[in-house]
Amino acid sequence: MYVADSRGGAGTEVRGASRPGPRATAVAPTVLVLGTVSLITDVSSEMVTAVLPLYLVAGLGLSPLGFGLLDGVYNGFSALVRLVGGHLADRGGGRHKAVAAVGYGLSAVCKPALLLVHSLPLIGAVLAADRTGKGLRTAPRDALISLSSAPETRGRAFGVHRAMDTAGALLGPLVAFLILRQAAEGYDAVFTVSSCVAALGVLVLLLFVPGSRGGVPAPAPGVPASADPPRPTLRASLALLRRRDVRRLTVCATLLGLSTVSDSFVYLLLQHRLGVPDRWFALLPLGTAAAFLLLAMPLGRLADRMGRWRMFLAGHVALLAAYGLLLAHGPAYAVLLLHGAFYAATDGVLMAAASTAVPDELRGAGLALVQTGQATARFAASLAFGAAWTAWGDRTALTTAALALTVCAVCAVYLRPAPSK
Repeated sequence: MYVADSRGGAGTEVRGASRPGPRATAVAPTVLVLGTVSLITDVSSEMVTAVLPLYLVAGLGLSPLGFGLLDGVYNGFSALVRLVGGHLADRGGGRHKAVAAVGYGLSAVCKPALLLVHSLPLIGAVLAADRTGKGLRTAPRDALISLSSAPETRGRAFGVHRAMDTAGALLGPLVAFLILRQAAEGYDAVFTVSSCVAALGVLVLLLFVPGSRGGVPAPAPGVPASADPPRPTLRASLALLRRRDVRRLTVCATLLGLSTVSDSFVYLLLQHRLGVPDRWFALLPLGTAAAFLLLAMPLGRLADRMGRWRMFLAGHVALLAAYGLLLAHGPAYAVLLLHGAFYAATDGVLMAAASTAVPDELRGAGLALVQTGQATARFAASLAFGAAWTAWGDRTALTTAALALTVCAVCAVYLRPAPSK
């Protein structure tokens, strides 16, 4: 296992040797096990995500504004608890596995609850609880990945994890599609199978993921330890925003999140514009997942070489191109390919960039700060897009989102962190 030799005083990387050892480019076992947990969990989550838009809009008759509200809850509510999850994980020398297990367990419990609720308020409450679980687990999980990986290979490590995670996202809609074709009560069957798969993911986490490291990594030979490393307090976590790179990463991720149309709306737009039958709707996320799976590892490695920030911006250029194709009635496969490329170039890459800017003692809270800004912005974007679609129609809403993404990308270029990030 490879551990980042970061010290808290200056928030910079300290390396114990001029060159990595012969295995320094290997992916740590912890990353592979966490990738397996994420794969299983994403099969469960994406089974629900794949059918949820159709279930709510076609099955329960919600308007685009009502769906935008629920979709915002589903994708943005975790922002309220990510800082809490990151802070709790950093306490006591690192409780990353324990906090992550609580988050995975809470989400697993919420899956069968969808069988029992059929009104907008109750569905919203269940989705909020599910996203609370996601908020609790995301920062501790990503902290474990970064702490078990050498600094120069974190882009690759996150790429491997995201590829395994996306393999689950690829399988989930396929399983949901098969269930909907075979089961008489299709939606109930999807939710039931999803809950069983989620429980399996929690079990793998508890049995096979090693516990967090105790304490802080030792300094490299000949390098003095930091005199006063930051204590994992909530005040110290928020004080990370005083660091230039952390602050600018958070601001840029938030700006770009404000103009990101949620996945569910992208698939609804594709169905609306191309006339995709309801029975094929659950397969649309497969295109995004397949592109993400194929591109996550190579783009992660490329980000380690060319710069993670540049790759992050390139991913949003791909998203802008996807919006353009949607407006021009371009082929669905091209839209989904660009959509998957956007995630491959941004999701793990952003966490790899942020992990170099925060000390080990506050790794969970530091990553949570960046994630919170992005998740909060996407919550607002989902509400705004749903309202714009209801008021002006899908084309005007998407045109507005594309213009907003262009403006936010230009602002992010000027606010970018240090070129090395």
